[in-house]
Amino acid sequence: MSAKVGVVTFPGTLDDQDARRAVRLAGATPVQLWHQDADLHEVDAIVLAGGFSYGDYLRCGAIARFAPVMESIVEAAGRGMPVLGICNGFQVLTEAHLLDGALMRNEHKKFICRDQVLRVENNHTAWTSEFIEGEEILIPLKNGEGNFRADPHTVERLEGEGQVVFRYAGPLGNPNGSLNDIAGITNAKGNVVGLMPHPEHAVEPGFGPTPGSHNRAGTDGLKFFTSAINAVLV
Repeated sequence: MSAKVGVVTFPGTLDDQDARRAVRLAGATPVQLWHQDADLHEVDAIVLAGGFSYGDYLRCGAIARFAPVMESIVEAAGRGMPVLGICNGFQVLTEAHLLDGALMRNEHKKFICRDQVLRVENNHTAWTSEFIEGEEILIPLKNGEGNFRADPHTVERLEGEGQVVFRYAGPLGNPNGSLNDIAGITNAKGNVVGLMPHPEHAVEPGFGPTPGSHNRAGTDGLKFFTSAINAVLV
């Protein structure tokens, strides 16, 4: 039996095709979910892909949060369905209050695009079980508003309860000024994860990050999707 992973397309989404390809390479069946359709078509997991939903008007993710598909996703996430938000998808998840905090303009006020080292802080979520806690992975990053912010109490809780999933690491360090070098977080249940870097761009040798000491094949991103598939097939 093949798992079905839905990938949401909003107006302005850029990476939905890449995400569906990643799902296919991981061994699941990708299902396109349209923003105006509240029907999730019996998928087992959901990916909110990167881009500029609704042109980032008003605020990144703020309009997408009210799309009909999001009402169904919020309900499904509450039941425990795995949901992954990548870049703009992460922003949408914070706007929908499925994840804490907010993503603001990069500290240096510039768009940044590079291969980014991440350190895995939590491998007990639906999207990270294939990783080893403490390992460093290489994932492409491209954002202008990836600066994670939250009030001190929220940050303390996220840190204390192990809800920080990834931190920026490596020689280049923090690319956008995020508090505590936070690159990705999870909800308390561990089924909803958001991160700024793009794992769907690191799923096949020769088409991902430049091979190096952290990742010889450039395929660290594939483990996000195989983790979720294993979670829903258990």
